[in-house]
Amino acid sequence: MKKLLATLALLGTMLAAPVWAEDAKSADPSSAVVVADTAPVPAPVVLMKETNTVTPAAVSIATPAPVLVPNRGDNAWMFMATALVILMSIPGLALFYGGLVRAKNMLSVLMQVFSVFSLISLLWVVYGYSVAFTKYNAFLGGLNKLFLKGVTPDSVAATFSKGVVVSELIYVVFQGAFAAITCGLIVGAFAERVKFSAVLAFCVIWFTFSYLPMAHMVWYWSGPDAYTSQAAAEAATATAGFLFQKGALDFAGGTVVHINAAVAGLIGAYMVGKRVGYGREAMTPHSLTMTMIGASLLWFGWFGFNAGSALEANGVAALAFVNTWAATAAAAVAWLLAEWLLKGKPSMLGAASGAVAGLVAITPACGFVGVGGAIVMGLLAGVICLWGVHGLKRLLGADDALDVFGVHGVGGILGALLTGVFADPALGGAGVWDYVANKVADGYSIVTQVQIQAIGVGATLIWSTVVSVIAYKLVDILIGLRVPEEEEREGLDVTSHGEKAYNI
Repeated sequence: MKKLLATLALLGTMLAAPVWAEDAKSADPSSAVVVADTAPVPAPVVLMKETNTVTPAAVSIATPAPVLVPNRGDNAWMFMATALVILMSIPGLALFYGGLVRAKNMLSVLMQVFSVFSLISLLWVVYGYSVAFTKYNAFLGGLNKLFLKGVTPDSVAATFSKGVVVSELIYVVFQGAFAAITCGLIVGAFAERVKFSAVLAFCVIWFTFSYLPMAHMVWYWSGPDAYTSQAAAEAATATAGFLFQKGALDFAGGTVVHINAAVAGLIGAYMVGKRVGYGREAMTPHSLTMTMIGASLLWFGWFGFNAGSALEANGVAALAFVNTWAATAAAAVAWLLAEWLLKGKPSMLGAASGAVAGLVAITPACGFVGVGGAIVMGLLAGVICLWGVHGLKRLLGADDALDVFGVHGVGGILGALLTGVFADPALGGAGVWDYVANKVADGYSIVTQVQIQAIGVGATLIWSTVVSVIAYKLVDILIGLRVPEEEEREGLDVTSHGEKAYNI
């Protein structure tokens, strides 16, 4: 009887194994997170040469892989960080940009940012997440998660720590908010003269062919749990995004978000053309109060943007948090003092612009550099981006209305390159983590890492330029990019949307 019961128990266990395997499976890997397929460990077998048959070893009961459950603290932090990123766009970016344009175009800018955020959020769910964060090749993901197919409340996504996961659904929203604000950043470059329909059409094309490939190239990998040995690490890295394979460091979006959007904005400023009266008429911001409020909301929300990219409520998130605080403050002070020295008076616009420049520059580095390095980066960003919106802007000759390239392009490039410098452990940085040895990798080389960072910057510049030129040209042919001159003079609030920001 005992033998019968033991036999039945063994058979029941073996029959249950496929069920356990199916339940344990999760979705394809995602960027900084990955949901790796898991299955029970097969029973060891011994090949009996005498009979040429396979016999189970002494212990042959298949045991399922442990089911990883999200830590509630990490999940709660990701909920908050995601909400903060959404706050950056609406109302943060909308008010920052809105205050910088003339009163007759205030509502049009609010409308563009709000609508672009909504449109890209929808496209992210439909196909964006799948294309960016599933496995296919080094430049694009696949289509197996269209409409979030297979992503359930039980789905998990890995973090940067082995055996640690968060709920995949909140990771989807977190990354979707990144995509939405990136497209929103672009509209500042051609503000006050572009067709609303052209903005939406361009963003659909650019999001699909520039943002999604860049996100995949920089952030997609197979996750830390795949790095069990050197051979496994090499195999896992071979399936990662192109720039991830190169070793490019981008903690929260210096290349994917800021340089990518800045290039698209600059190309748009050229192809849409200069505003009527540009260089001859005063085009001063109509409400620096709104701009200051927007900048403050951006700074506040950016803690979610940067510290949330750690994907856990841990020390790395704390490092990114303090770096975001310190670098931004340093950049605001540096811009303000430089402007005071050069122009004789410090301005509110300068302080707000400096803060945003610092936020941009520290974004790719925030989880990799020490606080001292972050302060130096902020100080440099404040001064160099000041030159970017004045000296460089004159050299380029484009009417980049709200200085998208001068702040996000210059700041993003500076931050991406300096990440390679200040990530050095000898300078207080975190170095590069070796997931096979489970320690910081030895022999960090500033020269080598800066070269890798430069490859990432160059790839972003080229990719976004090519996609942007084609996208703008297509939209111009099909819809037309620019409103008629009389509509531009009257203001886009009334002519494009039939309402005013201020009814006084």
